Amino acid sequence: MFLEKIRSGMSGILTYGITPPKEETPPERVAEIAARTMNRLVPLDIDALIVYDVQDESDRTSAERPFPFINALDPFQFASNHLKDLKIPKIIYRPAGKFSEQELTSWLHRLEEENFYPVFVGVPSPNYQVKTSLPHAYQIWKNHEDTSVVGAVTIPERHAKLKDEDSRILQKAACGVSYFVSQCVFNVDYAKQMIEDLCRTCRDQQITPPTIIFTLTACGSEKTLHFMEWLGIHVPEDLKVELKNAENMLEKSVNVCLDIAEELTAFCSEQCIPFGFNIESVAIRKDEIEASIYMVNAIGTMLSAKGIRQTAALSVG
Repeated sequence: MFLEKIRSGMSGILTYGITPPKEETPPERVAEIAARTMNRLVPLDIDALIVYDVQDESDRTSAERPFPFINALDPFQFASNHLKDLKIPKIIYRPAGKFSEQELTSWLHRLEEENFYPVFVGVPSPNYQVKTSLPHAYQIWKNHEDTSVVGAVTIPERHAKLKDEDSRILQKAACGVSYFVSQCVFNVDYAKQMIEDLCRTCRDQQITPPTIIFTLTACGSEKTLHFMEWLGIHVPEDLKVELKNAENMLEKSVNVCLDIAEELTAFCSEQCIPFGFNIESVAIRKDEIEASIYMVNAIGTMLSAKGIRQTAALSVG
């Protein structure tokens, strides 16, 4: 139903985001991780699974990276080889600028064969030599628009600083992008301002708005919190203090995420922008993975209770 929900501008979309195993992971361990992932996902009422492309963004900032960067498996290969039996749409991230036109054309054909959907993202650093621009990547994707939808990333923090995220979104929408997955949201005011300005611009220009899918993720340690900030995620100072002083940071962050989901649901329901949520699970700790599952179920129940969400069918085999 993901394709139909995006095309019809239906709110209440719910996705789950993961990263592939590390490149150095032995094949038998990769298979084990995939099996556990499928076992966790089968019971969930989600519309799609997002598989991220992990990039080294160390050149983006002079600040030291809190965790060492380790290459991950290719997200398409991991999803197609190990998650094939999970009968749910897969959304695969790809930094378009790292690939030639021929490589992207071939990749999109393979995605279509698997019934996967692309999200094109920018290159990991401003100094990276771009092989294919994002506008050209969208043009290549146009050959698949009858059977696919293409997504992009949006960053509320960028809008707070530059006040132009609504324009960026609509420029990409004009190229065919119909849904946007946000960077992880901890500053709800930034997200609300972006939505308000986007809705106003759409109304002023009489443009059909794209879907915005807000990413939420639990945070179980100060080191993870530091890493989020290194990635550019803005955590308000008062919230940062609350998380650090909490008896159980993970539990506190889950409650914060659920509150953000409630607040954004109430706000977006009064705006013109179709919306949904992406629950991110990129940790390896069991308690953080379990927290992400809890969040999916809680947010899905909340959206259904408000009459916003229609159940998605999920199967395996």
